Amino acid sequence: MSRFDGFVPGRHLIDALGGGGFRFAEMSHRGSILATPGGVRIWPVAAFADLTLASLQPVLDEAAEIDFLILGIGREIAFLPPALRDPLKAAGIVVEAMATPAAARTYNVLVAEERRVAAALIAID
Repeated sequence: MSRFDGFVPGRHLIDALGGGGFRFAEMSHRGSILATPGGVRIWPVAAFADLTLASLQPVLDEAAEIDFLILGIGREIAFLPPALRDPLKAAGIVVEAMATPAAARTYNVLVAEERRVAAALIAID
């Protein structure tokens, strides 16, 4: 398995998660990831409290290709504040926040169904 160096183009299923990272596209990465139709990239968000509109900018940049954002916010469930939800909604993107394991599973199902989906996944141990 090769090491992830920051960005891999294309849509990829999440093969595994835990241990502080993810496996996808025959690569692994320790830390959070952001998967959009354009590719999977390192996402510098380690906790829900670190989440900002700027951290979600790649999703907004690809808004024309995304209907849903699945947000994996760690192990806990939290309410996404309007300051983050409203700009995504204005761009036509529905956001669903859930625990990271459920988010990864949901993302995989939607990708397999060829839905227009992105996932912002905070790594868990």
